Amino acid sequence: MTTSTETRPSLTQRMRGLSAEAIGFAVIGASGVVVNFGLFWILTNGVGLASLRSNIAATLVAIATNYLGYRYWLYRDRDAASRKREITLFLLFSGIGMLIETGTLGFTQYVLGLDTPFEKLGGKVLGLVVATVFRFVSYRTWVFKAMPELEEPAAVQGEPAVVQEAELLLAAEPSRTLAN
Repeated sequence: MTTSTETRPSLTQRMRGLSAEAIGFAVIGASGVVVNFGLFWILTNGVGLASLRSNIAATLVAIATNYLGYRYWLYRDRDAASRKREITLFLLFSGIGMLIETGTLGFTQYVLGLDTPFEKLGGKVLGLVVATVFRFVSYRTWVFKAMPELEEPAAVQGEPAVVQEAELLLAAEPSRTLAN
């Protein structure tokens, strides 16, 4: 008769893993910030595009570059069986993060009247910090899930309704295969 002991990592091991993940997230995020801020600066000051439009364009490009870093470097060992689900949720949470960032920029510019190029950057930095915390929690919790252990149920209780709804929509869509 064989017995199995649960090999759950200690709190110290989990904190080390989380800090390593946070560092990787920060490295990829930093590259996205460079893309985001560089493109934002070029669009607002070089091209003369309005700041909110520039922010949306710059953030969309950064989202695309960040996805590649998260999927193929940081979370490469995570479950990729449902890539369609992953991309849908990534875009959903990235879009919410973009709204947080753009809303903060708009508030600082149009409500507080901070309209110089450096004040706009300050509003963008504030929005980016808040959006980054949101993205980190949502990506690691719902987008790039760890491989499920055998004894865990397939559906995780406590997921937000938007995640459950997105998963139901994706599951209901017929799978498409290429015909020969």
